[in-house]
Amino acid sequence: MTIAKTLAPLLRYFVSTVVVAVFMFPIFWWALSSIKPMSVWFVINEVVWFDFTPTFDNYRTTVLGQFGKFELFDGRAAIASSAIIAIASTFLTTFTALFAAYALSRLIKRGVHRVQYWLILLRCLPPIVIVIPLVLLYRDLGLVDTHLGLIIAHSVIALPVAILLLKSFIDDVPIEIEDAAMIDGASRFQCFGLVLLPMIKGGVAATAVLCFIFSWTEFLLAVFLTNSIKTIPVKISVMPGWGITGFTTALGTSALIPAFIFILLMQKHLVRGLTMGAVKN
Repeated sequence: MTIAKTLAPLLRYFVSTVVVAVFMFPIFWWALSSIKPMSVWFVINEVVWFDFTPTFDNYRTTVLGQFGKFELFDGRAAIASSAIIAIASTFLTTFTALFAAYALSRLIKRGVHRVQYWLILLRCLPPIVIVIPLVLLYRDLGLVDTHLGLIIAHSVIALPVAILLLKSFIDDVPIEIEDAAMIDGASRFQCFGLVLLPMIKGGVAATAVLCFIFSWTEFLLAVFLTNSIKTIPVKISVMPGWGITGFTTALGTSALIPAFIFILLMQKHLVRGLTMGAVKN
């Protein structure tokens, strides 16, 4: 029994390490490929692991625009478009979801569970289902191939899960705190902005990170709703092959960095938010 208790944590650690390694290996290979020189890609019948001199020419071409004869791989416009769309849609989604979540948690007394089920159903709806009517609607409104169109589309898709996440954080705050503030003369908006919001700022940040990651990596809507505007996923998908994989992997790795930074900074709140408040502080 003692041996089993000793080996159990080691076994869990080993299994978890293997699982993480399996899932992280494609990302590792992607990042490693981004610093390989062009000559490595033309080696036949051999996989080059570390036997090469690292180069950052691929990043200079795709991220900095120092491309020489490889103008086609310039990713600066895609990075700018992705940043504009992701930041704006994150702000719009989080701002809207805050008020909706507060209403569901504090103001609406009947039918809350029905609304929650409806939000879950909307979140489970694949975006491909709404693409065709959305394209037709955007064509009539003049929103096709615009940043505003993608910002609205990303916000609508991310809004249900943002509302559910923020509601879980608001539910964890005792309503008696707001009642005490209102007895002292605070209005409903003052309770929301000055009392409740500082207490759930971690949840707001976690929700914003999830919305940002969704918009930053979204591909399907960006393909159907844009022509000249290309986000990073779309730019990577249309990059010519020609054996020059280093440029593609460099742009892809650059796109992964912001998501990794946000996840590392907010991992505690992300875990709690993804479990809908089941993990307490």
